Amino acid sequence: MGKKKEKKPKVKYIDDGRTIADMSGLQGVDKRYTGPKGGFKAQLRTYWNTVKLMFVPMMVTIGIITLAFLIMWIMLTLSYTIN
Repeated sequence: MGKKKEKKPKVKYIDDGRTIADMSGLQGVDKRYTGPKGGFKAQLRTYWNTVKLMFVPMMVTIGIITLAFLIMWIMLTLSYTIN
C-alpha cells in the first residue's frame, strides 16, 4: 500500500524541422552518406522488374477506365438518338 510508483523518464525531443517523431535515441547514429549501393545495371533491372510486376494491375485499370468510357459513350449516343 505504501509503495511509490516509479516515474517514467521524461523524453527529450530534438526538433530537426522535418519530423514529429522522438529523435532522442539517434545520438550514436553514423550520419555519413555512403551513396547509392548499385550501379546503372542494377537500377535498370529493378525498374524493369517493377514494370513487369505492375503490368497486370495497370492493364486491369486501363480496362476499367476504357469500359467506363465506352458505357458513357453508348449511353450518350443512345440518349441523342432517342430525342
